[in-house]
Formats: sequence, structure tokens, C-alpha cells
Amino acid sequence: MFKKLALLLIAVLLAFVLVACGGQDEGAEESGSAADDSGVDYTDNPYTEGEDLSGTTVNIFGAFVDQDAQRFSGSMGPFEEATGIDVVYEGSGDFETLITVRAEGGSPPDIAAFPQPGLAADLVNGGLIYDVSDWLGMDYLEEQYNDAWLDLAEIGGIQAGVWYRASVKSLVWYNIPAFEEEGYEIPETWDEMLALCDQMVADGHTPWTVGIESAGATGWVATDWIEDIMLRIHPPEVYDRWVAGELPFNSPEVKEALGYLEEIWFNEDYVLGGREGIVLTPFGDAPTPMTVDPPAALMHRQASFITAFFPQEGDEVGEQIGFFYLPPIDESLGKPVLGAGDLLGPMQDRPEVRAAMRYLATGLSTKGWLETGGFISPHADTPLDWYPTVTDRGIAEILQNATTFRFDASDLMPGPVGAGAFWTEMTAYVNDPNADLDQLLTNIDNAWP
Repeated sequence: MFKKLALLLIAVLLAFVLVACGGQDEGAEESGSAADDSGVDYTDNPYTEGEDLSGTTVNIFGAFVDQDAQRFSGSMGPFEEATGIDVVYEGSGDFETLITVRAEGGSPPDIAAFPQPGLAADLVNGGLIYDVSDWLGMDYLEEQYNDAWLDLAEIGGIQAGVWYRASVKSLVWYNIPAFEEEGYEIPETWDEMLALCDQMVADGHTPWTVGIESAGATGWVATDWIEDIMLRIHPPEVYDRWVAGELPFNSPEVKEALGYLEEIWFNEDYVLGGREGIVLTPFGDAPTPMTVDPPAALMHRQASFITAFFPQEGDEVGEQIGFFYLPPIDESLGKPVLGAGDLLGPMQDRPEVRAAMRYLATGLSTKGWLETGGFISPHADTPLDWYPTVTDRGIAEILQNATTFRFDASDLMPGPVGAGAFWTEMTAYVNDPNADLDQLLTNIDNAWP
């Protein structure tokens, strides 16, 4: 499955282009006409299939918080207008812990927005998530998604939800004026990037700003770095064995990846605030030092969504802040790309929940958020011309040029590992210079179900 993912994602992007050339997609036209008509007939729209569901409520619980929560709620507007269904979103930084507690305690939300398919797998195995293919039909899902995304949503023999947001993680953001003033060139290899770091230090700059604090999810930023490095020093088959639990964390292959991380993160001259700053800085605040004048740090590695956390994203992205592809280490492995996505899975079965899932499977459900920037839709019916910036289209191009694409490893691993021990032990590893790395890695291995 993983080997065909890069090619299939290219097909998704080509579909964006074809739809953009052909104008607005049919589903968007249907929904738009319903939402724009002040005399909406709630029994005649593509989501409710003839039922009058006005006055009902759908609750969605997820990890979208702050600006992301607002953008997600706003994107539900066309559905609410077209159906009369009230969508109530609740976001929490402790989603990974609370969703299991609520589900096993008998009070699951109607729909859960999972940033980790591995966490969804735990609930699928417990019979707590419904099969959306039973509701929407595979023909409909195949119209809305490329096979790659459907394969990733197939968990425990069912389609465990619909994909809502995709992200590209192999990106480095940088301060454009500082690079231009100092004459810095974009590095094409890992060694060139390290040499650039040394030059920045010599010129009186701090190369990196890093933050891994994220409430109950603290540590996930560290796992992303390790995953990107794994793809750059080992063939993708090694990565796949690691994801499947066949390659232990306490193995030479994973330790080698940690060595590359240490070379940057544990160099006090390279990272703003040193190790303590890494652990204490919220991930959403980490880009800010790069955006101030003068910048306190010049680079920040983070996924495509991070532009939503820039202080003044509309003015800065593409003008003050640019991006480049995180360079390869072993150039024989080509240009691998790490990515992820948010899977929305139904946990209650009512007509209004089915209607909401049908809407969430459309590109229109993402338009309100997508148009704010920093968002990539996985839906096949999303026109390319909805993307508001050259930056967003440039990120899509990185996906298109990937020689290997792999989904975020921690998101695919079982919840106790990917959303548990991997995060906590990497946080301990960064936080304590005297930590026993072998023991920390063994702790992660022991968390595997």
C-alpha cells in the first residue's frame, strides 16, 4: 500500500488541476445553490437524501484548537445552511486521551476528528466506530477520494472515516530578508544545511526555533523530525517495518536517526533557548521568533499547516517567510516526503450524522478553511484555484515531486505507542541530558500492544 502512495497522491493533485480547468465542481454548485437560497427546502439537498433534519445537532470532537477550531467551525456553515442541522465542534489539546475515555465511558461524540489513524484503530477494534462505506457507499467514496486515501482509511476491515485535511511535513520555513541580506543560499543537501547553520552562528544568528509543547500531545514535534530523518537515511522498506512494529525503537536504525536529531537539537548554538526552550515552547508559538524584526532565529521545520500560527500570515508568507524542502541526507534515496492527515470517524449512527459525513467527504467542506491558507484538501473534487497563495500551490508541488511518500509513523502506530510512549519518551529524551536513551527506547517498545 505504502509504495503506491506517492503515485496515487500525484493523481490526486492532477485531479485538482483538471477540476480547476473545468470550473467549479458539481457538488459545490449543488451545495452553493441550496445555501444561497433564503427559502431552502431542507428536504431537497445532496446531504440528507430527502429527509428533513432541520433542528437536529451533530457534535464533533477533535484536536483542532484555537484558530484551527474557528476555521473548522466556519467551514461547516454551508452544510448548516443547506440542511438546518447545527454542527457543534469541541476541540481539546488532550483529545488523544479524552476520546478514549469518553468512548469507553459510553459518551462518545457523534464524530471524532483523529489526527492519528493508529488511535482510530484502537477504537475500531473495540467496535466503537461505524463503517462509512455502509452509509455512503464505496462508489461515492471513490468519487471523492483517490485510492491512496481510501486505503489509509481502511482500518480493521472497515472504512473508518473520511479524510478532511492533508499536510506536508518535510518543510523548512525561513526568514527571507535575513537570507537575502546575508546572501544565504537554500541548502540542497543535509550537509549544506549544517554548513549553513555554522555560517549563521558565525554571523551572530541562531539558526533554529523549535517547540514541542502541546498539552497532552507534547512531544509529537520530535517524532516528526525523527520520521523525516528515518526516510532520509534508510530505504522506505525499513520505515515500513518500523511502523509495523517489526523494527524495534531500540535498534541501530532508529538510534542512527536520533544521532542526526541530536546534531541539531542538542547544539546550544543552533537552537533558540536550547533544550529547555524546546520542551517549554508551545509548537504554535515556535515560528514567532522567525517572524519578528530582527528575527531571533532564522529557520523552523514544521508541516504546511503552521502558516495558520504565524502572527500575520497574510502579509508574511511569501514575503517575509519562505519555505524549502527539508534536504536529503542519503541522496541515493531521492526526495522522500513525510505527510499526514485528519480522519473524521463516526461514533454515533443517526440520520444527521450520516448527512454530516457525506458533507465532510466533499471538497466544499474544506473551502472555508482552505481559503485562509496553510491547508491542503485530500478531496478529489477540490479545485486548484481555491488555493489562495503561491505558497500553498508550491507545497502541493513538493508532494508531486516526491520520490517516496510516507504517512506520519506515529499516526499509524497503535495509540499507546504513536500517541503515547513515542511522544512521552522523546520529551524525556530532550528534557534530560542524563537520560538513558536505551531505556527510553525500550519503554516505547514495551508499549506496543
